Amino acid sequence: MKKDQQARGAKRREFLKIAGLGAVTGAAAAVGAKPAAANVDADGKRAGYRETAHVKKAYELARF
Repeated sequence: MKKDQQARGAKRREFLKIAGLGAVTGAAAAVGAKPAAANVDADGKRAGYRETAHVKKAYELARF
């Protein structure tokens, strides 16, 4: 085996080690993540998407 081939093989092994470590780290981060708390208005209603009159009109006009 030539010296160049040995160096290239070593680079591949290092890449696979790093890729495996990255996959494990990513899986651990996904498991440890907590969902965000629900956004709530002062009235106690959920904030966020609301189907208002202009949204209903857009839905009506978008129908085929």
